[in-house]
Parts: sequence; structure tokens; C-alpha cells
Amino acid sequence: MENESNYYRATANGWVAQPALAGEASADLIVVGGGFTGMAAALSAAERGRRVVLVEAGQIGDGASGRNGGQLIPGLRWSAGELVAEFGIAQAKAIHAVAMMAVERVAARIERHGIACDYKSGHLEAAWRPAHLAAMAREADLLARDFGRDDLELVAPGEMERHIRTRLYHGGVYDRRGGHFHPLNYLIGLARAALAAGVVICEDSRVIELRQGGQVTVVTAGGSVIAPQAIVAADAWTDTLLPEARGMTVPIINYNIATAPLGVLADTLLPSDAAVADSRFVLNYFRLSADKRMIFGGGEKYRQTPPASIADFVRPHMAGVFPELADVPIDYGWGGVVSVTMNRLPHLGRERAIWFAHGFSGHGALLTTLAGELLAEAIDGDCADYDRLAALPHRRFPGGRHFAKPLATLGLLYYALKDRL
Repeated sequence: MENESNYYRATANGWVAQPALAGEASADLIVVGGGFTGMAAALSAAERGRRVVLVEAGQIGDGASGRNGGQLIPGLRWSAGELVAEFGIAQAKAIHAVAMMAVERVAARIERHGIACDYKSGHLEAAWRPAHLAAMAREADLLARDFGRDDLELVAPGEMERHIRTRLYHGGVYDRRGGHFHPLNYLIGLARAALAAGVVICEDSRVIELRQGGQVTVVTAGGSVIAPQAIVAADAWTDTLLPEARGMTVPIINYNIATAPLGVLADTLLPSDAAVADSRFVLNYFRLSADKRMIFGGGEKYRQTPPASIADFVRPHMAGVFPELADVPIDYGWGGVVSVTMNRLPHLGRERAIWFAHGFSGHGALLTTLAGELLAEAIDGDCADYDRLAALPHRRFPGGRHFAKPLATLGLLYYALKDRL
């Protein structure tokens, strides 16, 4: 992306670039996409004894997995109350239980492979309005009573300074199972583990053709690979490869900045070192890095053209939360594309021998590892947990190929305007 400097790239652990796909190859499984979903799927399949070839269009982490805010937010975008209203209590509890598995899956990968990714526990959802806090209280009560969640703490407005120094919010909910990490270093850790497990990783290998016959064939500029099955884990680019996925998502570009190191001020502003996201539709989200920078994401753009200055675009949002940072130097600014579904639930599915997962709608830092592993499990016939997520209801954005994105943009702008009013 133009006009950017990515903090995660600047502080990434060592990674040896892998050669592009060259010539003809065969495998038991092809994975398209080298982000969290694809790498977790490839690693899990290799651990199950499959020969896996993974093709990545650019470098590992070029997509959202190397560009997100690093926030680990448990669950789905739907609240427990919304799940109960849609599916009934029994099915809602089953869906929630599968989604919560993502927390343990990520933590287990970090521990098992010794991944140095600055993993910290604790996430705070901050109430933008008093009515939001009331809704959070009802949700926390439902989760504790019927879903067995004893890890949530309702934070009253007068207690927020334990977590965040600002008068902007009206309380919130602290989730001990949430947290934050360095996303690119986590991905590099998965990639190293995948290589050790025997996965062939091909970078700079953009797919130019994906076809199904008796087997799946993936063609790049440098070669081709054939396998009985494939997984497409390209998130915002999934619909360019699979007809089944077209119209299911629209892209939104989020922008992040990283300030200069803040020293003791960092601990004053965020004393519990929790990641924070507020309850607006177009939310602010922020956390501290390991070297005490404020990593702040705010505002969204629905056009693919980046702002002339990412720092200037995001700074007002940060200053609105923390006036103390209005003039602090900003060392890095970068953007990433988020794939959003109509109902903001992840879309998992299958088109004959090709499996896919995309549309994580801002909750991808946790759910993607889970989704990748569930795809690998389902290919081996262990489908129970995969089926829970694949059965979530979805429909295409209205307007067809030419008008879906403009109409979706109008809807998103409407909700953004409601935030401001």
C-alpha cells in the first residue's frame, strides 16, 4: 500500500523468504493464502500427515494478518443475546463454544511452537454511550448465567481508570480471555512451524487460474500444483477465485498508526496494558506495543485509495481519546483490508473439492487460526465444529457485481453517520 510504513514489518522476527512456485508439483492439499487462516490450515494438515503446498501471492503477512491492530477479541460479532434470539439457547451455546475455542487454539500454538509475539492477556470493550454499557451489562449477565463465562468483569464508569485514562467512555466490559499480540510475528511463528512440519511454502506465487476436474489445479506464473483438495484462504480476495464466495463480502480499509515510544506515559494511559476497542460502529481500537508505543486504529475508508497521510488521517481519532497524544510523533502508519460479510459473521464453506473461509469482519486475529484448523480437520472427516460455523446464515450483498460494493458502502456510511450524531 502506498504512503505507508508498517510497524510490524519494521519489528518482525527473522524470516527467510521462500522461493516462488516453479514447474509442476503435486500434493495432498493445496492452500491458497499465507495469512493466519491459510498457515494454520497448512500446519494442521501437515501435522495430520498430509503433503501440503501453500502458495502466497506476495510475502507472508502482506494481507490483513500482517497489518491488523493485533487485538484478540473472543467470540463473534454477534452478541450472545443475538445468537439466542436467532437460534435458541441450545444452538447459541454450541456456536459460542466453538467460537471461544479460538482463544485456546491461538494460545496453544504460541506455547507449542515458542512463538515470540508479545502475547498479553486482557481486552476491554469501552462503552461509547451509557446505553451501550447497559447493553453490555445484560450481555455479561447472560454469558455468566447461561454460557458459563466467569471471566468477564463489568467496569463501572468510575472504575475505568484502572484500565484507561480518558473521560470519553461510560464504563465497559473487561474480558480476561481476550488480549493482544504482534500479529506478524505470530504469523512468522506459524510459518516456521509449518516449514518444520514439511509444508512447502511458495511466496510471490499469485494464483492466475484455479480449476476443478477430477482434482484441483492451481496455476501461477511460474508453475502449477495439483492435489485432490484445496483450501482458499485469501480473505478479501477470495471472491476473485471462487464463484461461491462472490458477493458475500465487501472490503473495508482500516488504518493504524504507531507513535514514538511513550515511556512512563504509556502506563499512565493504559495502566492494565489491555487492548481496548470501543462500542461504536466505526470503532476506535488501540493498545500498547512491547516497546510502549500507542498502536491506534481509527476511522475507515470505503475507497481503495489511501489517504495522502495515514498519520494525519488517524491522529484526530487518537487525540479525541487521548488529548495528551495530540502532538506526539507518529513513527509508523499503515493500512489493511478487512473482509466484511452482510451479517458480520465469518463465512466458511465448500465448493466441491475446494474449501474456504473468509469474511471475519474485524474478529480475524483469533477466529482465523480456528477456521484454518477446522478446515484441515473437516477434510479429514472431523466436521462437527466446522459444521457449526459453516451453517451460520449468510446472504450476498444486494446489487450484483456492479452495484454491491457501492450499495454496501452507502449502508456503512449510514451507520458511521449515526456514530457521529
